[in-house]
Amino acid sequence: MRKFEDLSGKGLYRSRDGVILGVCRGIAEHFDFSVFWVRTVTVLMFFFSGLWPLTGVYILAALLMKPEPVLPIETEAEAEFYDSYVHSRKGAVHRLKRKYDGLDRRIQRMEDRVTSREFDWERRLNT
Repeated sequence: MRKFEDLSGKGLYRSRDGVILGVCRGIAEHFDFSVFWVRTVTVLMFFFSGLWPLTGVYILAALLMKPEPVLPIETEAEAEFYDSYVHSRKGAVHRLKRKYDGLDRRIQRMEDRVTSREFDWERRLNT
């Protein structure tokens, strides 16, 4: 299993602030390069390779790279949830639904207990 430090470090993500799909900015942030130079190299490669081969690679990279998390990942549980959401949104939504259904059942039990007649009598007798 990977350590949390590996998960919370600067992973290779598509940047949400990028110009075209965020690939260049994501690569620059991951390797701590200047975004200007990454974009310059990419544009030069576009012209020297013929536009189609690198365009395919760029689109493939955009599809394979995970989008950058909206909020920074702070705990291992958040990292696991983010990875599960990116790989299987349906599974992550199902897990959240189960969690909140359990909370809903607990709240209903508390409401039933507090609004029952026995609770009212216990309160009157104990005060």
